[in-house]
Amino acid sequence: MNRQSIAAALVVLISLALPLTAATESRRSDTYRQLDLFSTVFERVRASYVEEVTDDKLVSAAINGMLSRLDPHSSYMDAKTFREMQVQTRGQFGGLGIEVTMEKGFVKVVSPIDDTPAARAGIEPNDFITHIDGKAVLGLSLSEAVEKMRGKVGSKIRITIRRIGQAPFDVTITRAVIRIRTVRARLEGNIGYVRITSFNERAASGAKAALEKFKKQLGGKLAGIVLDLRNNPGGLLDQSIAVSDIFLSKGEIVSTRGRQANSAQRFNARAGDLAQGLPIVVLINGGSASASEIVAGALQDHRRAIILGTRSFGKGSVQTIIPLRQGSAMRLTTARYYTPSGRSIQAKGIEPDIIVEQAKVETIKTGSQRREADLRGALDTKKKEAEKAKGGAAGKSGGTSGTKPEAGKAVAKAKPQDYQLARALDLLRGLAFYKSRAVN
Repeated sequence: MNRQSIAAALVVLISLALPLTAATESRRSDTYRQLDLFSTVFERVRASYVEEVTDDKLVSAAINGMLSRLDPHSSYMDAKTFREMQVQTRGQFGGLGIEVTMEKGFVKVVSPIDDTPAARAGIEPNDFITHIDGKAVLGLSLSEAVEKMRGKVGSKIRITIRRIGQAPFDVTITRAVIRIRTVRARLEGNIGYVRITSFNERAASGAKAALEKFKKQLGGKLAGIVLDLRNNPGGLLDQSIAVSDIFLSKGEIVSTRGRQANSAQRFNARAGDLAQGLPIVVLINGGSASASEIVAGALQDHRRAIILGTRSFGKGSVQTIIPLRQGSAMRLTTARYYTPSGRSIQAKGIEPDIIVEQAKVETIKTGSQRREADLRGALDTKKKEAEKAKGGAAGKSGGTSGTKPEAGKAVAKAKPQDYQLARALDLLRGLAFYKSRAVN
């Protein structure tokens, strides 16, 4: 492949892409000059670079550079990367288990995926990966960085993390086959808890199955639903629409608007709220992105749910996967999406209705406090005094306190409390209590 053939091929492509009108003639001549510059650089690198490099590698690098400079989410995928991306959307792939983007030349973690090596290693949303196995990420494209983080299952990788407020530190992670359990569901008393970890092909069907299971277990006693979208990096647009549709019976879910006026699309809910009007709390945080924000924004704008947590990631753009020849493809940002009220959340995110930071709650010991019943001569204390005397006698006879663990038995380890979830459950229980009082 020589310089002339490359330039001719590029000119043909551009000629097909530009309308043959007088208004474009001046732009075309400038385009030809730029393409001639490209072919000059291509040929000079090909002939004079310190090491021999293939034409395929040069062309791939040029395409990737062009796309990655547009925005953090546009990129070129070679045949291998494209195949892995397709596998990932089906819910199983190999790697560390993190959703990433590019910011200021570094890899930024959108969120770790539940029950993956990255999540178990303590990787958090908004962490920056600055080095991979001691080599700087700066200068790599997103796809190149992701490729370096992938590898043989069971092999180890060392990544350097920069986290706000901390000195950089290294984390060693063992690569594994990532099997995403998209939907997790359980009952918290009379409240259904549904967690969606990502919007792959199984998200909507999993959420529907969870609701059906709740109805079979509790029937009309189900008091509300918590939809947990925290650290959900997003995924397929059609799945976010389908999940939103589960809880809505009418109205717009999301609209997308691209560069061309006639490219706008609107997606509306179909009749039938599978939750049958039950109160809903949606949990979000800084790791909730893209498709998660579509769901949260739709339910918030329709006042169908209370959004609780912290501001979401703010990815309000739509990427289209365009297959290319020889099995490769490109991911191109083609539109922005808007919530039903017309909000664009690009770089803004969804603001919760109730802001609740994740926190650790500790019980404060106040010590012994005197109450009315402890006062000498207080009314109706005879029964209490008799019980105290009986308890004192038992204590003198060597009885063990009910608060002490039995000998030889381990004390059960307290389960870590999820403060945001606890507040969501309290809110739903309060609504259910108020509703029952109003009916009675």
